[in-house]
Amino acid sequence: MDNSVVVESTRKWVEDVVVGYNLCPFAKRELVRNRVRFVVSEAQNEDELLQDLHGELHRLEDEPEIETTLLIHPGVLTGFEDYNEFLDAADGLLAFLEMEGIYQIASFHPDYQFEGTEPESAENYTNRSPFPMLHLLREASLEVAIDSYPNVDDIPQRNIELMEKLGVEKMRAILQNCTKQSA
Repeated sequence: MDNSVVVESTRKWVEDVVVGYNLCPFAKRELVRNRVRFVVSEAQNEDELLQDLHGELHRLEDEPEIETTLLIHPGVLTGFEDYNEFLDAADGLLAFLEMEGIYQIASFHPDYQFEGTEPESAENYTNRSPFPMLHLLREASLEVAIDSYPNVDDIPQRNIELMEKLGVEKMRAILQNCTKQSA
């Protein structure tokens, strides 16, 4: 799949799902301001992905006009279990680079599954995306956004309730539509 199609599909997911359903009330502002970097990793293994992650973390350091990065990696960690295990290595890289507390990594995957849920539980769609990706966030910006948002602790439960109301079939169709329109 062409990288531009991957980016277009991911952008559509952010617009239609993340912003459209207000799963993250902080996303719209940065998307509209064009401060979200969408980048496709060519990585074919975990080491290559760690190198790309390293590069993107340094890019955020060097380019403060980028608020957040979606590092999309369609060629590696396509299985959720492997992806989930990789998150420890990603956090380890943050520690090695002494960037803990400066950045954090949020996780999204087409087969995302929260611990203690069934694979087809509707709530998993809060973190399901068209492709595996790592979302690099600036901690300071996140803290400011959280401080200015009322009842921030209610967001996860509100999102779960919304996913359950919409249902698995509808969410599956919405997610599939993000990639169909771009293909």
